[in-house]
Amino acid sequence: MDDQPTRPSRRGFLSLAAAAGAATAVGGFAPFTASAAPVRPTASPLLAPAQAARNQLWWQAPASADTMITQGLPVGNGRLGALAGNDPAAELLDLTDLTLWTGGRNDVLQSDGQFPYGRDDFGSYTLLAQLTVNIPAHDLGVVNNYRRTLDLAQGLLTTTYDIGEASYQRQIYASRPDDVVVLHFSQRGGGSYTGAVSLAGTHGETTGATDSGPLASFGGTLANGLRYGAAVTLSSSTGTVGRAGTSLTFSGCQDLTVVVSGGTDYAPDFAAGFRDPSVDPLPLAQSKVRAAAGQTPTALLHTHVADFRAAFGSFALDLGASSDSQRLLDTAGRLQARWRDNVPDPELEAGYLQFGRYLMVSGSRGSLPLNLQGLWLDGNDPGWMADYHTDINVQMNYWAADRLGLPACFDAFTDYCLAQLPSWTDITGRLFNSADNRYANSSGKVAGWTIAISTNPYGGGGWWWHPPGNAWLCLNLFEHYEYTQDRAYLEKIYPLLKGAVQFWEARLVGATVTDPSGATREVLIDDSDWSPEQGPLNARGITYAQELVWNLFGHYGTATEVLGRDSEYARTVAGLRQRLYLPVVSPTTGWLEEWMTPDNLGDPQHRHLSPLIGLFPGDRIRPDDSTPKDLLAGATALLTARGMNSYGWANAWRAACWARLKHAENAYRLYVTNLKPAVDGANGSAANLFDILNISDGYGIFQIEANLGTPSAAVEMLVYSRPGYVELLPALPTAWAASGSVTGVGVRGGFTADFGWKNGRISQVTLHSATGGSTTLAANGGSHRVSVAPGGSVTLRNL
Repeated sequence: MDDQPTRPSRRGFLSLAAAAGAATAVGGFAPFTASAAPVRPTASPLLAPAQAARNQLWWQAPASADTMITQGLPVGNGRLGALAGNDPAAELLDLTDLTLWTGGRNDVLQSDGQFPYGRDDFGSYTLLAQLTVNIPAHDLGVVNNYRRTLDLAQGLLTTTYDIGEASYQRQIYASRPDDVVVLHFSQRGGGSYTGAVSLAGTHGETTGATDSGPLASFGGTLANGLRYGAAVTLSSSTGTVGRAGTSLTFSGCQDLTVVVSGGTDYAPDFAAGFRDPSVDPLPLAQSKVRAAAGQTPTALLHTHVADFRAAFGSFALDLGASSDSQRLLDTAGRLQARWRDNVPDPELEAGYLQFGRYLMVSGSRGSLPLNLQGLWLDGNDPGWMADYHTDINVQMNYWAADRLGLPACFDAFTDYCLAQLPSWTDITGRLFNSADNRYANSSGKVAGWTIAISTNPYGGGGWWWHPPGNAWLCLNLFEHYEYTQDRAYLEKIYPLLKGAVQFWEARLVGATVTDPSGATREVLIDDSDWSPEQGPLNARGITYAQELVWNLFGHYGTATEVLGRDSEYARTVAGLRQRLYLPVVSPTTGWLEEWMTPDNLGDPQHRHLSPLIGLFPGDRIRPDDSTPKDLLAGATALLTARGMNSYGWANAWRAACWARLKHAENAYRLYVTNLKPAVDGANGSAANLFDILNISDGYGIFQIEANLGTPSAAVEMLVYSRPGYVELLPALPTAWAASGSVTGVGVRGGFTADFGWKNGRISQVTLHSATGGSTTLAANGGSHRVSVAPGGSVTLRNL
């Protein structure tokens, strides 16, 4: 992504029972609509303090209004989210709804045959509201023992501090069952809260308030017709609550609960213009906060924690023990020490992976998929409009779901692709072969669907056409089937696969190539295209496209066989696949060619690894006897030339590729490079662990894909799998080798695995399978054939 974005503007101690309760399910698009009453747990689902501490991060200072994106802490219920500042005297929440987008279908091309790409036409993801809870007496100047903790496994953000003899606590969380964000303030030692709550829109809305509740709210309609609304109410069992103008007030409260919600009338329905006319967001937001406020704080908390824990799942990771001195530092301090001292901090490194899982659970349940910034914003002008970039970024976001034991979180990605398909198909048919489009099919034929480099929630594209983008989306979609072996899911995505195949059947052109022996042969290649994001704009047969189409055709063949569909067309596609040109190693550079030429036509250290897509996330190139040695050497040489220090997402991709090549130390080095503190906008991790992409001197922006791609690379270091084969510890770095374990990691072929190691050798492994199946398991230099019954498990010891 080369364009420079505009810099964003800125502006209780509860009594609990003991046992775990039921939780709501995950998966499926759930827009902002009225819902059935949540199921309330009958016993406490809260983890014991010692258990909870295993997945907690903590900080010693709050964020300020102008550092929210680097120091604010995220909460989210998969649709509704917030960044919280946690200032004792002025709690600030930047509230978001994943569907609050400007823009529209954007289906009128520019004179160059490409899509407009701006905030007015393509559109942008924007803030829903800002919520402030002012408590003037709790100024930082009188506060002692300040601490804020993010509990990753329970979805809880807790702030504690002392003033005099009183101890104060506030908990913030985004409840999916109640569809609200809750702030609960409590204390012990005789303290109290006095102040005001204000709710402000970010699109020029006027907030109104009523004594009934009391409640403050606003509604509005964007220029594209999208309606939205937000509301907040508060309650206390001890003090006085009321209203002063448009603010809600509280006085002398020993406890206080603030509940906020909001949303839009967006719906994943092309035929209805991506709107649900039955939804009126303002009264719906008002009803949701009133309903939640009618519950006790304990009931709200327990319902949320039960749901979040169920979604977060049983995945666990132990990479070894950190030192006592490392544990004394807060999370920001540990980032600094890890980079300064270059001493492994295994618990921090495992915590970074779990933070990625937390972001996935918080941001990808029941709404649109995670965009460039995930669920979280600090202003209305995010870089690249926080779009869905389809030449690595959205795909990288969803590498994590299956690998990290969160398969239900993949549903948002699937639902998005299915909802957009009618528009993508229509726009491709009408516009792709425009005479001005440099990527138009020279055959004059067009079929199926493809996309642009950027997509929005309204079926629209932005920037340039991206012909192989459809094949890359399908690679993600089919890989999810490989992990789950869910036949019903494969049936659901079949129209996406077939439409992409039809597009490429129409697009491929013939070419004659000469083998090293001097023999010639006829092959099929991609028409005029661009290797993202460099090189000539009219190159044919780019490696990126050839590898993706090879995967697409193969996956389509598998789908037709599993589903028993389109056998005749499947034979046609198989024939096309046999004729596809596959890239070779350049005799000039010794690298795998990126273009159909021995010459390098771009930056040898470019951030994108487009020509290595057959290594990862593809699987055609791998370090075994199935890959010719010269091809493997060429891929390795190209990856080496790309370098070891780039942007966060580029480092994550590099790390995954090195893991595939079983170069453990290179993969690990890139993993920890992404933990480098992002000082003054430099590449690396902000204090809140958000990945920062440097744009210019002193200025960086948050992009979420490295927060998800880097953990995915870590999993690739611990387990490699393809259907029918799994290898444990293919790229275990020295820093993690002494001892460790992982539980609940996804394995292609329909399995999950639990295993532990000591001194770099597997001590025990258990394979679980919901669907049942067989696989070859490689560990400690040997291999074993393992069969697991449906719903069963098999444990191997003394490997």
